Amino acid sequence: MDRETHEFVPRRSGSFGRASSANSSLRRQSSNLSFAIQHLVDDDVESESISEAGDIGDRALYSRRYSESGRHRFSFDNVIENGVVVPIQEDAAVNTDSPVSPSTLQTISPLSTDAIHPSKDKKKEHEKEAPGLLKYGLCLLSLAIFGILGVLTRYGLQKLFGPHVVGATSDQSYMYPDVPSNMVGSFLMGWFGVVFKDDIAKVSDELAIGLSTGFLGSLTTFSGWNQKMLDLSCEGRWMFAFLGFLIGLLLAASSIVFGIHTAKGFKWLLIRLDTSSNGIISRCTSICNSHERHCLLTGLVVMLLTLGVLFSVFGILAKREFNSHSAEAQLFLACIVGPLGVWIRWFLARFNGRGGSLKWIPLGTLTANILAACIMAVLATLKKTVDTKNFDTVASALQLGLLGCLSTVSTFIAEFHKMMQSKNPWMAYAYASITIGISFILGTLIYSVPSWAKGYH
Repeated sequence: MDRETHEFVPRRSGSFGRASSANSSLRRQSSNLSFAIQHLVDDDVESESISEAGDIGDRALYSRRYSESGRHRFSFDNVIENGVVVPIQEDAAVNTDSPVSPSTLQTISPLSTDAIHPSKDKKKEHEKEAPGLLKYGLCLLSLAIFGILGVLTRYGLQKLFGPHVVGATSDQSYMYPDVPSNMVGSFLMGWFGVVFKDDIAKVSDELAIGLSTGFLGSLTTFSGWNQKMLDLSCEGRWMFAFLGFLIGLLLAASSIVFGIHTAKGFKWLLIRLDTSSNGIISRCTSICNSHERHCLLTGLVVMLLTLGVLFSVFGILAKREFNSHSAEAQLFLACIVGPLGVWIRWFLARFNGRGGSLKWIPLGTLTANILAACIMAVLATLKKTVDTKNFDTVASALQLGLLGCLSTVSTFIAEFHKMMQSKNPWMAYAYASITIGISFILGTLIYSVPSWAKGYH
């Protein structure tokens, strides 16, 4: 009996040792795999956040709980079984015949789909919080009105800093005419598109979208920048074209940094001056939330009337000045077609952060800038081919308004800045190279090659 007992005890001890060793190994594997998986998830989240730094289109109108990133993360420990990620669940029932003690072993069960996708109740709640036709219409009107203001401001800065007034910019220099507007727009993007954007959105999503996407996106233009560099390269001034891209990028990047720093200082000053719990933003938010439908209806009527008046005025002025083929005629036509460019860009922005393994690239902004640059080159080529005053006026208006509003530097530079601040700053240079490189190459094929072949000057 003693012998049997003596032989029995080591067997239990050995079994317990193997169980402890197996459990310890499983925990270590779980911890390592959990860390690796969490690291991948964090990188994925950062990539998506970077791509959404500038604009996310109409997704911004949805509930903040879902629209801010559209991500659903899982934070429990995981292991991999047969190539599938599965969670470790404690206190689960185990087979009592197992040589491992039930109290020390954690069992593996299939991964719950709620960890990756929102539940049906959450989806229904999300659908209920989706913006209505009223809010969507107000946002479109806001984009149109602010887009027109952006066109007017860009035109004014071109004339102010052009050769006839200040003389800082020129069509024949790497300091192209849109340098001032791109700098001013990037600076203001640091204020209203980065630092104060969330605060403005608490008062009104439409105002935040109108300021950043509508006004600042239309104040700055990538297609005009690219076309001026194409003009220089077409004339054989390749070094000027290179310097134009380099200096333009550096000036815009410096402007948004300066804007962010000054905006943060101003925000700190506001907080110090308004120490009460009900600050200016809080009071405005409270008023808008308590009378949301009334505010939406009032805003819709006011903006609809405003846009109608603007279209009427610019239409009358364009008709009167069209036969003169002046720069003013081009401007008035540009203000009429500008909102269409803003709306297209806003729609394309919904694809930012939606690119699978390439979600770090803002596909919406990239598409808008390249598309506008290519159409700009087509119109520039047609202007030389057709060579009539009427066509020149219409084409120039489309370039200034539609394509100037379709492309943007402020959003592009906001995304560039966000990438520079990330763990992978190389993404900023890759994104800038892709945008500028593709636009310039396609523009060369569309504009420069026909100009060289036909001998246009």
